[in-house]
Amino acid sequence: MGSLAAADEPLPPLRYPPARRDGGIVDDYHGVLVPDPYRWMEELESEEVKEFVGAQAGVADAVLATCDHRGRLRGQLTALLDHPRYRAPFKRAGAYFYFHNPGLLPHAALYVQHGLGGEPSVLLDPSELSDDATVSLSMVGVSDDGEHLAYGTSASGSDWVTIRAMRVRDRRRLPDTLSWVKFSRIAWTRDGKGFFYSRFPAPKDDGGEPESGIRTDVNLNHEVYYHFLGTDQSDDVMCWRDPEHPKYIYAPEVTEDGKYVLLSVSESSEPVNKLYYCDLSALSAMKGTHEMLPFVKLVDEFEAFYGVVANDGTQFTILTNKDAPRYKLSRIDVDDPESWTDVLPQDDKAVLESACAVHGDKLLVNYLSDVKYVLQMRSLVTGELLHNIPIDIGSVNGITGRRADSEVFIEFSSFLTPGIIYRCDLSSGAPEMNIYREITVPGFDRTDFEAKQVFYQSKDGTKIPMFVVLRKSIVLDGSHPALLFGYGGFGMSMTPQFSAARVVLMRNLGFVTCIANIRGGGEYGEDWHKAGSLANKQNCFDDFIAAGEFLVSAGYTSPSRLCIEGGSNGGLLVAACINQRPGLFGCALAHVGVMDMLRFHKFTIGRAWTCDFGCSEKEEEFHWLIKYSPLHNVRRPWEKRAAGDHQRLRRQYPPTMLLTADHDDRVVPSHTLKFLATMQHVLCTSVEQSPQTNPIVARIDRKSGHGCGRSTQKIIDEAADRYAFAAKMMGVSWIG
Repeated sequence: MGSLAAADEPLPPLRYPPARRDGGIVDDYHGVLVPDPYRWMEELESEEVKEFVGAQAGVADAVLATCDHRGRLRGQLTALLDHPRYRAPFKRAGAYFYFHNPGLLPHAALYVQHGLGGEPSVLLDPSELSDDATVSLSMVGVSDDGEHLAYGTSASGSDWVTIRAMRVRDRRRLPDTLSWVKFSRIAWTRDGKGFFYSRFPAPKDDGGEPESGIRTDVNLNHEVYYHFLGTDQSDDVMCWRDPEHPKYIYAPEVTEDGKYVLLSVSESSEPVNKLYYCDLSALSAMKGTHEMLPFVKLVDEFEAFYGVVANDGTQFTILTNKDAPRYKLSRIDVDDPESWTDVLPQDDKAVLESACAVHGDKLLVNYLSDVKYVLQMRSLVTGELLHNIPIDIGSVNGITGRRADSEVFIEFSSFLTPGIIYRCDLSSGAPEMNIYREITVPGFDRTDFEAKQVFYQSKDGTKIPMFVVLRKSIVLDGSHPALLFGYGGFGMSMTPQFSAARVVLMRNLGFVTCIANIRGGGEYGEDWHKAGSLANKQNCFDDFIAAGEFLVSAGYTSPSRLCIEGGSNGGLLVAACINQRPGLFGCALAHVGVMDMLRFHKFTIGRAWTCDFGCSEKEEEFHWLIKYSPLHNVRRPWEKRAAGDHQRLRRQYPPTMLLTADHDDRVVPSHTLKFLATMQHVLCTSVEQSPQTNPIVARIDRKSGHGCGRSTQKIIDEAADRYAFAAKMMGVSWIG
């Protein structure tokens, strides 16, 4: 294959728009004075912020216009995504429901077919819910009899959801409309008369809909309601609220036998919860009353995670990390709250990711061992191993099955496997795994690439796993561009997934692509998570920096060709690392990052993250946060050599693209805007003839949120922009 020269079109003169600095805003944190000159950027609807955003868009557009590979990337991404994609089906009363996108539709549609051999038809297509594809489907719930669908839609990527209902057999939309829903489930009762859901009270100062604009106020006083199908929301039965604990978040769930409603109560993103239950025979008497359901508090302390897997009458089987950081299965008779026993003890090494009760008294359990999945069939009664289920190295992305059915569907993908849905027949002795659907990508040949797992040492000697995916037969001479991705927070595990963008980078730009399984994640259970949170958060940055150093020392890449990327908590990761080691990276892409570690808890659901970060209102935790908060640690690298920077010092920050969206009500855009203004001021506009010539730009998407619900076209456009920027900044040639 021939090679085209890298684009040599020069960058335009970088003139960053001036941003007003308010020197009068200085906060006193436990005797430490911290200025916050861009506090005004937290007023996202103000004209001043809108002008700043518009001016920054102009800077980014001028830089992107010089990125020669942008059009080619968009074309290749479009071609690779133009293939049928499926999710695992779930069964209700003989009908199968599943999501499917035949190619480039903005969103996957919900299909239904009667019997495995039935003719599938579209039940609900979210691409038709708005003219510009900015309304997406965020949740669905089908009644047990398969007669009705309740579904939640989100506008512009917001976390706010509106729930509606329809009749399945004739697609008739029902008048039911439920507003101010957030962090909810749809939990139908067995009789199909209605469902439980969670919502926040409508704000007293605003009768409008939540999607009318971004709302940054703190979410408090979550409530649980029961909605009777065909009635107005004002008639819904309030089932639970707790004004004495306004920060609690409630997730209702109905047991498969229909006898109980469960309530998982959480206060933060930490894997701990309280667990309540209620006999559903109490519900019928509640309509028209103002009394709450008589929930029994089975677990009323935030001491561990408790997730109900199954119940046989009053015998509940529960997945928990109580005295088991790698999780176990326990059983309790709720009529005897002291009767806890272990059914499946914690494994010596592997993490018990999930357990699904299927086909009567069987359990399909899913372990994570060295970031590789292991599937087993076990006895629900005794926990004993019945069968190992062979599966390739990759990720189990979904398991759908019920105790009433003899089949289960398993959704699988890997770096080099776009997707396989297995149907597992449990009616015979040994489970039979058959390919039900396999996703193929025209133009992608997996034999051109290889994926491997390596281990490297972090700063303190801890062994960290990392996946490396690359073209076969690459010579490790340090010449290749590399993309290093990380997250490292909230116990989230980064496991192998297929990515069309990753394929394009490897095939057409020669990238080595890497995912570092740094501490803070859940790859090795709660101990691994806690080793990268609170006072230990610096371990995440050390692990990620060590990953970059390993890739350089092993000959995969060089600092000038190493691009780092992460989103949300991973955006914080990228920002902290360029502050701490600017000379190690050739480019940085930070998506929707938590950048202001002193004020994140003051907006929307940010308070729930203090379990991982801490909170500046506590003196000890403030001192953790101020040390790495991206907003407060931008320094001029040419004034002082970065401690521990053993590479030849490059006296500026790498080219940096910060990405956010105007309707992100998870990590509000002010995080990115304040960090952007700070970087541009400290490194550029406050210095005459600044050595900082690498661009610092922001891509601020319109009518989008934290990442969920984006249309196919928005996904393509953003990927083309950010990777064209990276290729331009690192001088990468197109392989065509």
